[in-house]
Amino acid sequence: MNRLPRLTALLGAALAVAGCAGSDSQDTGGEITVFAAASLKSTFAELGTQFEETNPGTRVRFNFAGSSDLVAQLTQGAPADVFASADEPNMVKAVDAGLVDGEPVTFATNTLTIVTPPDNPKDVASFADLAEPGTSVVVCAPQVPCGSATERVAEAAGVALSPVSEESSVTDVLGKITSGQADAGLVYVTDAKVAGDQVTAIPFPESGDAVNTYPMAVLDGAANAELAQQFVDLVTGPTGGQVLAEAGFAAP
Repeated sequence: MNRLPRLTALLGAALAVAGCAGSDSQDTGGEITVFAAASLKSTFAELGTQFEETNPGTRVRFNFAGSSDLVAQLTQGAPADVFASADEPNMVKAVDAGLVDGEPVTFATNTLTIVTPPDNPKDVASFADLAEPGTSVVVCAPQVPCGSATERVAEAAGVALSPVSEESSVTDVLGKITSGQADAGLVYVTDAKVAGDQVTAIPFPESGDAVNTYPMAVLDGAANAELAQQFVDLVTGPTGGQVLAEAGFAAP
C-alpha cells in the first residue's frame, strides 16, 4: 500500500534533478556595454549581432564616439565593459587612469583618404590641393585620432591646412561632406567605403605617414568581465578579422 506514494516521491525527485540539469545547460545570457571609436560603428554593429546570435540571451550595447570623448566619459565614471580606441595614445590614457583590466590587444589598422562630394567640385586630386584658396576643408579635431593623423600627414607633406571646421569624430567629418557643407574632408578609408557613392574617395601617398593602430581591452570593474572578454576574443579572432578586412581595415 505504501509503494505508490514512494514511487511518486522518487519520480518527483528525478524530475527535479532533470529540471536542474536542464537549467544549468541553458545560456543565462547577460549584457555588456562597448565603448568604441566612431569609425568602428558598422563593423562592431555587425559583430555585435553575430555575438548575440552565437550567445542566446546576451545583449551588446554600443556607445560610438571619438576616442578622446570616450576616454573622457570613462574617466568621469561612465559604466562600460569594453573600450576600443582608434589609436594607441587614447588607450594609453585609459590605462594610465587605471581603467583597463589586463593588457590591451591591437586588432586593426586604418589610414586616411580624401573625400569630396560625388562631383568633386574643386577638382581635388592630391593632398596639396586641400590647401588651395577657396577650397573648404573639414577635418577631425587634433585630440581625435583622425585629427592627430591629419596633423602628422600635413607635417610630412609640408602642407598647411586651414580647415573651416574641426569635428569631434570622423563620422561628423563624413557627414559634412555627404550633406554638401564642404568641398573636401579627411576620413578613414573605411568610412569612405561605407559612404559608397555618396562621396568620391581620393587616395594620396602621404597617408602612409600616419597609420592608426586600433587597440581594445576589457575595462576594470566590468559588470560582466567574462562576457566582455568573449566579445574581445570575437573581434580579435578570425571572424572579427574577416569582418574588419571586408570593411577596409588592415591587419595590425
